[in-house]
Amino acid sequence: MPVALAVATTALLTVGTAYAEPGAAPPTGEAAKPTKPAIRNAVWLTDRRVALWVDSPAMGTQIQVQLLLARDWNAKPEAKFPMLLLLDGLRAADDQSGWTKDAGAEAFYADKNVTVVLPVGGAAGFYSDWKQPDHGKTYKWETFLTKELPPLLDRDWRTTNVRGLAGLSMGGTAAMTLAARNPGFVRYAASFSGMLTLTTLGMPQAVAYAMRDAGGYNADAMYGPPTDAEWEAHDPYALAEKLKGLSLYVSSGSGLAGVYDIPAGIPGVSTNWTGMALEVLSRFSSRQFVAKLNKLSIPVQVNYRPSGTHSWPYWDFEMRQSWPQAASALGVEAAKPDGAAAGAILPVALGKSWLGDCLTPEYQLSGGVAQAFRGGRVLWSGATGAHPVGGMIGGAFEGAAGPAGALGFPTSDETPIQGGAQQAFQHGTIVFRDGKAEIHAT
Repeated sequence: MPVALAVATTALLTVGTAYAEPGAAPPTGEAAKPTKPAIRNAVWLTDRRVALWVDSPAMGTQIQVQLLLARDWNAKPEAKFPMLLLLDGLRAADDQSGWTKDAGAEAFYADKNVTVVLPVGGAAGFYSDWKQPDHGKTYKWETFLTKELPPLLDRDWRTTNVRGLAGLSMGGTAAMTLAARNPGFVRYAASFSGMLTLTTLGMPQAVAYAMRDAGGYNADAMYGPPTDAEWEAHDPYALAEKLKGLSLYVSSGSGLAGVYDIPAGIPGVSTNWTGMALEVLSRFSSRQFVAKLNKLSIPVQVNYRPSGTHSWPYWDFEMRQSWPQAASALGVEAAKPDGAAAGAILPVALGKSWLGDCLTPEYQLSGGVAQAFRGGRVLWSGATGAHPVGGMIGGAFEGAAGPAGALGFPTSDETPIQGGAQQAFQHGTIVFRDGKAEIHAT
């Protein structure tokens, strides 16, 4: 495996290029607050994964959003693709989404023809517009995700208004809430272990406890006290009728120890006590929500697993399990097309196991051809022959317009250097060292 590819799987946000500085702190102070939505910075992490920093006037700061670009994004530069937003859980981190950090979303969606949108951050925020700031943050996630971000992605990143939402735990709640509160925004909504009744007896208190436990967040700043009408205005159960016409998916475990849990020595009991309790709560609320949908004659695909706790391996499973339904709702094929390497690309593919399986047929480029694999691409021209490009070097190359840009086609494979790796191109070199991929054009 190339050095730059290996590091790309573990230190994603420490990398940049000569023309983009990643990881910079968002502007602070009144003067720096954005006045209109804009993409301020884009850092290519691989040839199909991009980190964006987006100005959000609603939140008064920059928000990081990562994209897993559709399978054919490079092969069909004029095409546009549906969007699937994947929402995180209560402990959403500020460096990258749990879907790439704790689950296998990047590899799984590599052969899917949708662009996956991963909002980063927002711990305990329920992707809502909060009543008041808390912890120095002005959470206005609903405005950001439904109003500010989509036009930018449609314009600059070739997404369409065919959209879906899926999320785990807090994100599952938000998937249903956002879908119901914003008619026409999505065609598909999926909840994996979401809390789908927010106003039943004891639920506001349970949510408030979980928010405090996740980082000291105050539920009163979000929706007010439990008697405030904002709780019902964001309750999937209360909003159920507004989900008519959407493709819906709901899943949860039972809370009993499952195949991904560590047994505690008592039958059915896991060492993940908190995960057991949360999944029981999710199952209870999901059953109530589904019963309401059934009463309203709204179809929903339900997967109640006989075991499993509130933890990432089960959400990774549901991501895969729910994909055929998501694909159908978004109008894309569920399976990748047939394709195999041939000609000059074949020996390269056979000799570089890190490339993985083939994702696309060969496609034409100006002056050559390319073929996409799960781990990167192989590019060929008559002048250079065939060479693989992947990882952060591949990201820097794509960010510089690929072979159509100043670098031209690769003339060598990636080679190790002290502290990193480098790769030669017709008109320059990309050097990966100290967590940065830098372009040296000639």
